[in-house]
Amino acid sequence: METTIDSDIDQSSDVSTGLRSSMAAMRLSFAWFGTRKTLTSQQKAKAADAFDAEGKYLSAAKRLIDTSDPTFREVTSIKTQATAYFKGVSLPYPEPGIRLIRRADIDGINEKLGTFVAELGAAVGELDSHLDELKHEARDRLGSLYNEADYPPSVVGLFEIGWEFPSVEPPSYLRELNPRLYEAECKRVATRFDEAVAMAEAAFIEELNKLVEHLADRLSGSDGGEPKVFRDSVIDNFRDFFDRFQHLNVRSNEQLDEVVQRAEAVLSNVRPQSLRDSGSLRAQVAGGLSSVQASLDGLMVDRPRRNIQRRGR
Repeated sequence: METTIDSDIDQSSDVSTGLRSSMAAMRLSFAWFGTRKTLTSQQKAKAADAFDAEGKYLSAAKRLIDTSDPTFREVTSIKTQATAYFKGVSLPYPEPGIRLIRRADIDGINEKLGTFVAELGAAVGELDSHLDELKHEARDRLGSLYNEADYPPSVVGLFEIGWEFPSVEPPSYLRELNPRLYEAECKRVATRFDEAVAMAEAAFIEELNKLVEHLADRLSGSDGGEPKVFRDSVIDNFRDFFDRFQHLNVRSNEQLDEVVQRAEAVLSNVRPQSLRDSGSLRAQVAGGLSSVQASLDGLMVDRPRRNIQRRGR
C-alpha cells in the first residue's frame, strides 16, 4: 500500500509541476455601478412603522433603476458572457478570484477580453443615453424615496472589465533574505498546484456528470406518451465540453480520460434531429450514457483518495 501511495504522490507531483510550467495565473475583475441603495435610518424607521417594528431590526433597500430595462440588460449580458468565456478557457486555482490559463493562450484571451471591453463601452453608452428616462421612471416608482443625489450625471466609466496576471510563485528575493522561508513558500505553492490538479479533475467530472444526467433524463421516459423534448444545444454542450477538455486537460487521471473518450464515442456523429427521430438510436445512446454515468459515479467516490499530502523532499 505504501508503494501505491508514493506512486500516486509522485504522479501527482509530476502533473502539478507540468501544470505549473505551462499555466499562468489570471484574475478577471469587474467594476460595476450599484443599482441598489440601503434606505437611511429615517426611511427604515418610517417603513418599520407600517409593521409596528423597530427600524434597527429592519433591513431595506431601494432599486435605483429598472434592471429589466433592455439597455441595462445588455450591459449585464456582456458581464455574463465575459465571465463564462473566462471560466471556459481556464482551470480553477485554490485562491479566490484566480484561475489558470495556458500560457500559449494569453494573446488570444487578451484579445477576446478586449472585444468584451469594446462591447461594454458601446452598451454603457447606450445605457447612458437612456439614463434620464430611467431616472424619471424611478422617480415615479420610488415616490418620496427618490433622491437625485443617488444618481451620477453619467454612467460612462462606472462599468469596467479588467484583468491581471498575479504572481503565484514565491518571491525570488526570499531565497537570499530567508532561505528557510523561501523553501516553505516553495512547498506551499507546490501544494497549491497539487490542489489545482485535483480541482481541475473535480470540475471536469462534475460538468460531464451534469451533461450526462440531463441528456439521459431527456432520453428516458416520455411526456404524455411522447418522447421528451430537448434542444440542439444539449448535444452542442457536449461538443464544447469535449473540445475544452482536450485543450485544458492536464492528463492527471487516466480513468477520467477514458470516461471522457467513451462519452465522446457514444455521441460521435449523433445529430440532434436523428436522436429525436430514431427510437433505436435513443436507446443506444441512453445505454451508452448509463455506462458512462456509472463510471463517473465511481470517479466521484474515489476522488477524495487523490487529496494526498505532498511528501517532504
